[in-house]
Amino acid sequence: QVQLVESGGGSVQAGGSLRLSCAASRFPPSTYYMGWFRQAPGKEREGVAVIRGVDMTNYAYSVKGRFTISKDNAKNTLYLQMNSLKAEDTAMYYCAAASQPWIGYNLRPADFGNWGQGTQVTVSS
Repeated sequence: QVQLVESGGGSVQAGGSLRLSCAASRFPPSTYYMGWFRQAPGKEREGVAVIRGVDMTNYAYSVKGRFTISKDNAKNTLYLQMNSLKAEDTAMYYCAAASQPWIGYNLRPADFGNWGQGTQVTVSS
């Protein structure tokens, strides 16, 4: 099991930026996806961005061009840089690691078995 702890959430005006961090007890092997997901009140959890290895990434259409996922292997930390934030980005954001190797590109929460406790992002318009 991988322990994941998110930080960096907060309140920001529309158009602003935030960077989320996810500290992992250890990174899974490079064959495993790690990702960011979010859940707004009354809505299902949805995939935001995933990464495997150095540069295999995928983004939800709604955040493409605004959000960037990255990781620092030396620090066992996953990041999500969020720019041009919109009110509809308001949600609890979760970091997760996939349950199996090679699975996770399609941003499906069901493919991820290790979850952090979440960090709240609130964007006011």
